[in-house]
Amino acid sequence: MADTLVHAEAEAPPVETRRRPARVRRTPTTYVLRTIAAAYLFFLVAWPVSLVVTNTFDDGFSSIRSLLEDPDMVVALQLSAYVAVWSVVINTLFGVGISLLLVRYEFPGKRVLNALLDIPLSVSPIVVGLALVLVYGGRNGWFGPTLLGMGFQVIFSTPGIIMATTFVALPLMIREVVPVLEEIGTEQEQAAESLGANSVQRFWRITLPSIKWGIVYGVVLTLARSLGEFGAVKVVSGNVLGQTRTATLAVEEKYLNFDQQGAYATAFLLAMVSVACIVVVAIIRPKNHS
Repeated sequence: MADTLVHAEAEAPPVETRRRPARVRRTPTTYVLRTIAAAYLFFLVAWPVSLVVTNTFDDGFSSIRSLLEDPDMVVALQLSAYVAVWSVVINTLFGVGISLLLVRYEFPGKRVLNALLDIPLSVSPIVVGLALVLVYGGRNGWFGPTLLGMGFQVIFSTPGIIMATTFVALPLMIREVVPVLEEIGTEQEQAAESLGANSVQRFWRITLPSIKWGIVYGVVLTLARSLGEFGAVKVVSGNVLGQTRTATLAVEEKYLNFDQQGAYATAFLLAMVSVACIVVVAIIRPKNHS
């Protein structure tokens, strides 16, 4: 019996070998699917983006330099950054709270709320902008005249742009955090509660560290979506030069005015911010978070 056990242990493969996933057998279908996926990404993503980059630097850095020397464009870039930061902050706080509500609690109307959270992804941003005008418009809106009488203008001002941008980016944070909460379960939180930890202590010491990478991914996606929003912002902003014109609106304006170099340069700056965020997260995230 002992000899059998020793022989079995001697023949047992190393742990690393046992943990290796089985290799998928490569067939002609595998190569065809890879080719289709690579061609799809190349023609839909890589090639168009590379054309924007090459056209931006046709004249060296002159287009970027002239863009940053234009006071109106500097205001537009600052406004886009300001709106994006506020959108990220609001959606992070609201998204984490709603995610905890959906995963940790049962209540009437939970499915309805879960479905409503996907509306920003299914409804056109133009519709979102028009809806905000109907509700917060200064003349005929439901709450607009009252707010305007109090000295608070929503539509055709920065608050309206923030509201529209926050709305369209709303589901991104929630859809990143909810799966993580479902995966980690509640065992650690229940153990901490049995040891006397209150709800705040359980959140800061157990829940938040467990979902931090889901929050990071949600922040990156929300930031990228906020910087690139166009339709809803165009409706609620009024597109006033030097006041409510964002960088995305400036891209359209420059392209329609045959300033293609300026449009390419602005689009390049917006794209590079999003790409830089994704690259940084890919570098700093742990290897076990795929």
